[in-house]
Amino acid sequence: MNSNICVIGCGWLGLPLAKKFIELGNIVHGSTTSKDKLSTLEEAQIHPFLIQFSSEGVSGNLKYCLKDCQTLIINIPPGLRKNPEHDYVKQMTHVIDYVENSSVENILFIGSTSVYDDSKDFPIITENSPTSSDNIPKQLLAVEALFSNNNNFKTTILRFSGLFANDRHPAKYLSGKTNLKNGDAPVNLIHREDCVGIIISVVKNNIWGTVINASTPSHPTKKDYYTSICKALELPIPKFDNATMSKGKIIDSSKLVQLLDYEFNVKL
Repeated sequence: MNSNICVIGCGWLGLPLAKKFIELGNIVHGSTTSKDKLSTLEEAQIHPFLIQFSSEGVSGNLKYCLKDCQTLIINIPPGLRKNPEHDYVKQMTHVIDYVENSSVENILFIGSTSVYDDSKDFPIITENSPTSSDNIPKQLLAVEALFSNNNNFKTTILRFSGLFANDRHPAKYLSGKTNLKNGDAPVNLIHREDCVGIIISVVKNNIWGTVINASTPSHPTKKDYYTSICKALELPIPKFDNATMSKGKIIDSSKLVQLLDYEFNVKL
């Protein structure tokens, strides 16, 4: 690739992603919201920038973080479930103001498959499936549209299912809990290793101007999967409510596999 890449949000996913871009010979600018992490980025040969985002504006030198970069990865968790009143659209509007006045030509925006509703018949979800009209998905979709409809750059929206890795597995959170809902619903997860691999592949192959769903192709039921993982980790088994009808969906990653000729590294 050998280009200048900016990774906004060098955290749990963004940091290993930025390191992989550097390993492949790219110059990488990266942002963090924590002053303590600046040295971590610098040690990884990432050009570090302390930048914070809010609905009021951008704090930090985003202009120089974007300087001379052709590709921008936006990996900013919206935080809407913890703070539903947060104006994510306004926050990203401030970001776009900077991007429009930069050298950025292509944007990869990290979105979420939570924009699709669950249903009792477990529909197979493609990029053409109807999206949710609930408040949080509406904000996420509005932000996607802000980038996709802007003619100053090309944007690909990458909608990830639930992210996990050995150091952050949902089974550890669910372990020992009782009366959990949707036990018969399909699991939609994707390992961080595959997230990094898919992002790298999108950039490498210049796949711009589209929407891509990304979820590991296997979809065991939540009850079977989390019970199995907790047993393997020797953790207390979660208990599911079998009396209430489950709702869920199956995220189809066929478009991703075809576009990128991608093979998932981590199976469920």
